[in-house]
Amino acid sequence: MSHGLVRRESVETEMHTSEDKTKAFVYTKKRGYDVTRNPLLNKGMAFSLEERLQLGIHGLLPPCFISQDIQLLRVLKNYDMKKDDLDRYVFLMGLQDRNEKLFYRVLMSDIERFMPVIYTPTVGLACQQYGLIFRRPRGLFITIHDRGHIPSLLQNWPEKDIRAVCVTDGERILGLGDLGCYGMGIPVGKLALYTACGGMPPQQCLPVMLDVGTDNEALLKDPFYIGLRHKRVRGQAYDDLLDEFMTAVSDRYGMDCLIQFEDFANINAFRLLSKYRNKYCTFNDDIQGTAAVAVAGLLAALRITQSKMCDHTIVFQGAGEAAMGIAELITMAMEKEGLAKPECLKKIWMVDSKGLIVKGRASLTHEKEQFAHEHPQMKKLEDVVQQLKPTAIIGVAAVAGAFSEQIIRDMASFNERPIIFALSNPTSKAECTAEQCYTLTEGRGIFASGSPFDPVVLPDGRTFYPGQGNNAYIFPGVGLGITACTARHITEEIFLTAAETLAHLVTEKDLAEGRLYPPLTSIREVSLKLAVKIMEYAYKHNMATLHPEPSDKEAHVRSLIYGTDYDEFAVDSYRWPDDSMIVQSCKL
Repeated sequence: MSHGLVRRESVETEMHTSEDKTKAFVYTKKRGYDVTRNPLLNKGMAFSLEERLQLGIHGLLPPCFISQDIQLLRVLKNYDMKKDDLDRYVFLMGLQDRNEKLFYRVLMSDIERFMPVIYTPTVGLACQQYGLIFRRPRGLFITIHDRGHIPSLLQNWPEKDIRAVCVTDGERILGLGDLGCYGMGIPVGKLALYTACGGMPPQQCLPVMLDVGTDNEALLKDPFYIGLRHKRVRGQAYDDLLDEFMTAVSDRYGMDCLIQFEDFANINAFRLLSKYRNKYCTFNDDIQGTAAVAVAGLLAALRITQSKMCDHTIVFQGAGEAAMGIAELITMAMEKEGLAKPECLKKIWMVDSKGLIVKGRASLTHEKEQFAHEHPQMKKLEDVVQQLKPTAIIGVAAVAGAFSEQIIRDMASFNERPIIFALSNPTSKAECTAEQCYTLTEGRGIFASGSPFDPVVLPDGRTFYPGQGNNAYIFPGVGLGITACTARHITEEIFLTAAETLAHLVTEKDLAEGRLYPPLTSIREVSLKLAVKIMEYAYKHNMATLHPEPSDKEAHVRSLIYGTDYDEFAVDSYRWPDDSMIVQSCKL
């Protein structure tokens, strides 16, 4: 199947253009409730009278015709009546199940307001309560018991032109641990951001849960739990499931179908990335997406400190997927500045649950080994900071409050502009708050967080707007760029390109206000610019498979972007020549 020919169509609809090319409309074979109860087709009371008559839905809707603007206003009024963010999440997911275009119109009307509800931090609570708030399944559920039959399950998914898959096994959901099948909220939310922030058509996105069981005893006893009720299956059976899944997705949707790994545990995340990255079009957002957004923040911070990346000494609180991904990309950035890799590695230190990672420490993984340096062992992060005097500290271990008052004060004492990134999600797991950072450093701290914080007003009247290092600045643009040129592999250089592009989009005004990232309100344009840069990189390095190469790449990307305006449903009405329509008759 050629993706280019069907990109604007789905199994629900076909796009047609009128004979004079002035009008586009949609044709569907569905009629009656099959239209109004289908979120891809439903427009509610925005259906015209002609559409209602032709689609067999006249009388099934109130005798009123309203615009999408009125519908948006109604949604916002109802949203404001909800008592907490979990209720708001359930409300918005219900809207997505009823009317997809209106759902994305709502998100895009104020992405800064709605992103914290459909994704971090609220999605963490939603995943924990997923069985209780479960209404209607979204995505594809594949279990360990479906081995040998995954191609059949993919056949059950109604859409044939899938361009992006987001898959999890639910073992490490945000900073919350093993949530098993409840983790489906993550790929669902992630792909919603592919559309809201990047403009990828939602019908081309597929969320997948690989259910191999859960080791969470509370879930196994939860009467509302929606997944397999046994311990996690590991070893060869697990690997066979993953191999079959990757093969089945690529066979069904093409080798250029993007497969994003999300919230896999450390024991699987690194090895699966290493195993599949050169064979499939795949990346791990926890490792590479987090790395790109963190490095983008550091690159922006360098404009404040008037320094180079290789001038800095960086200490990580945490040594898991996110820390390793960020450290690798920092190393690449330093190498690009001309520093030899062994020297780059010496500038990066890591503290895990057992203390400072040093040479000679027992049971170090391969990933941790390269960041282990000659140094006496130290247990406490406070002692590490005092001893090493880093210029930047980055928290990615989901240890709430790990950046103590003492640590922040110490960072401010030996740095004019200390860089403090509290990147753990959700907000309850943040290493420190924006207020703590700005207050304790007297406004000199350069701060970024994983989840949003409100603006901070200091006693002297200065106001700072904390930068949220949200992966949504990266993965929608990467996904859009990769699929726009049908690249078949995603290299680390693509993520460094994305980080550099994102940092370049931060204005001097943003920096002065404390922002290390562009305002979320501009995230669609950010994603577009990232996609264009990634396309340019892909063609320059012979990674793109779409030919001929588009001469105007921005126009090409814009032509693919999903719009929230309602489609017009109509019959393609036309006449034959009169003499060809003469009814033949005879005398009996």
